[in-house]
Parts: sequence; structure tokens; C-alpha cells
Amino acid sequence: MVLTTPLLERLAREGPVHVVATPANAGILANHPAVASVIVFDKRGADAGWRGFRRVARRLRAVGARRAYLAQGSLRTAALALMAGIPERIGFDRSAGRMLYTRRVPYQASWHHAMRLWSLGSSLASVVDEPLPPGSHPSPLRPSLHPGAADIAQVDALLAQAGVESETPLIVLAPGSVWATKRWPHFPDLAALLMERLTETLPTTWPQARLVVIGAAGDAPLAAAIGTVVPTLIDATGALTLLGSAALLARARVLVTNDSAPLHLASAMNTPTVALFGPTVPAFGFGPLAERSVSMGVTLPCRPCHAHGPQQCPLGHWQCMRTLSPIAVADAALELVLQRPHR
Repeated sequence: MVLTTPLLERLAREGPVHVVATPANAGILANHPAVASVIVFDKRGADAGWRGFRRVARRLRAVGARRAYLAQGSLRTAALALMAGIPERIGFDRSAGRMLYTRRVPYQASWHHAMRLWSLGSSLASVVDEPLPPGSHPSPLRPSLHPGAADIAQVDALLAQAGVESETPLIVLAPGSVWATKRWPHFPDLAALLMERLTETLPTTWPQARLVVIGAAGDAPLAAAIGTVVPTLIDATGALTLLGSAALLARARVLVTNDSAPLHLASAMNTPTVALFGPTVPAFGFGPLAERSVSMGVTLPCRPCHAHGPQQCPLGHWQCMRTLSPIAVADAALELVLQRPHR
């Protein structure tokens, strides 16, 4: 959803944009100037089954859309657009729902996914796309998010409770991931290194840096493990909305993250990012898009091994994550911290 926002901004130049979203990601588009409305499709809850499907189709039909851009690509969403009576249905030529599309856009595997999604809008009559030279590809587009007053107040309260001053440098860690093999196991070691070296390298005029862990409530054990080595850690797991996490990242000097959702939140807020890749690689199109970012991973013949990251290493050794050095990650993070002017 985050990486779809450049496309939404492009489409909004033509008229109102209505987005169909799951309950989990609908909130990410709150306050977004490119979005006229969000239609929630709770396919596993209130809108489950045929009756729920028809009910959402009626809601979608009511907005009077002329075109549907099937960014998610499933057969279900394509059928939803068809049932809603939307005459033009546009999606990628590799998508599961392509048989129901009226226009298929080539899926460019070498592009960042934000750029791939943006290319779905190339059917707009008022947009003239210059052809690209053979073998080249367009520059990635940075996504955008717009945390509201409630999201910012949520962050203010969290930091105030932790005794954080307005000028305190914040280092944010995101150790979680839905996919087990994407979770770098050395975040506690990294946290200890960062606190030791930040004390040595930050100017004496700066307040003492603080580490913050973000993630879902299920990531609390990962935060607790980091807290055993850094007693001053601020544990924000399960405490912030997605836009609240984005608002926190806007204040951070750097984010160190696995290949997971916080990476894209940081891209939208232009937060310097160190992204850690194991079973996946940035070439899949989901790397960081912040102006200053570093993607890290080790070279192995078995890597990449999966489009998302399996729950267990297929070869049993998990060397792609185990051998990624905390010292190297700390070096990359500190370089980004010290590059950013203190404000």
C-alpha cells in the first residue's frame, strides 16, 4: 500500500481516486491528499463470502469509477472491479487476475516496485510517457504518507513518558518480520555496539542518543531481548499505528530494519535507512527509497532463495543472516547518523 502512493498521486491529477483496502492497511492512507475515499474490504471478516463480496462491489459501483487499477493483482480484486461495473480494468500482464483485465501493462522485473506500480498509470490519456532507451529503466519514485495530529500526539506522548528531549537523537530499530528467515538475529549486539559508539562519537553538545524499537505487538519479545542489553531502550512495539510509526521515523536520525514494512514507512518519510536483506535481495524491487540509505547482505550461492523469505532456511544453515556482521551494520548506521546535520 505504501509503494502504491506514487501511482495514487499520478491518478489524482485526472480526478478523484478511491482505494479498496483491507482493514489492516486502510489507515495508512488517512489524510493522504491524493485519496478521495477508502473502501474497506474485510474479506476474512465482515465481508467474507459471496454476500460480503457483493456488498463491497455495490460500494465500489457507487463511486462511479471509469477505470480500475489492479495494483494487488489477485483474481478476487479483478472480479470485484468487474462486478462493480468498471469498464476499464488495468493490471500487470503477470497478475493472477489478468484474464479479466481490459489492458495489461508489462511487469518490469528490474524496476523498483513503486515504479512498476506507477507505470500502471501509463494508460492515462493526458499523460505522455517518453519511451525509454533499450535496457534502461526510470528512476524510483519515493512514496508519501501523511501522519495526522492524532498520530503525532501518540508519538509525543510515548517520547515524553520516556523522558526524551526535543533534540535527543533517536535511533530506530525494526527487528521484526512476518517471515522468520528475514529476522536478523543480531539486533541486541547491534544495540549494545550503537550505544557504546554513539557515546564516543556524538558531539558533547548533543543530548544522549536513545534507541527505539518499533513493530507489531508480536515483536515485543524481540524488543525485550534488546532491552536486556540497553536498559534505556524505548519499546514502541504494539504502541503506535502505522502512521504513528511513520511520524516517529520522521524524527529519527536512522532506521535499521529487516526487509519489512518499516523500511517502506521510512522511505515515505525520507528517513536514512540501513536495510538488512537475507533470503531476499533489493533487486526484487523492494529496497529503500530514502535519499540516504544502505542495503546490506552477504554474498552466497544460495541467495536469494525465496520471493518473500521462507519460515525456515531451505538448507538449514541460515548463513545469509547469521553471518551479516553487527559491526558492519553499526558502521553503516553511525555513518548515516553523523552525516545528518543536528537540528
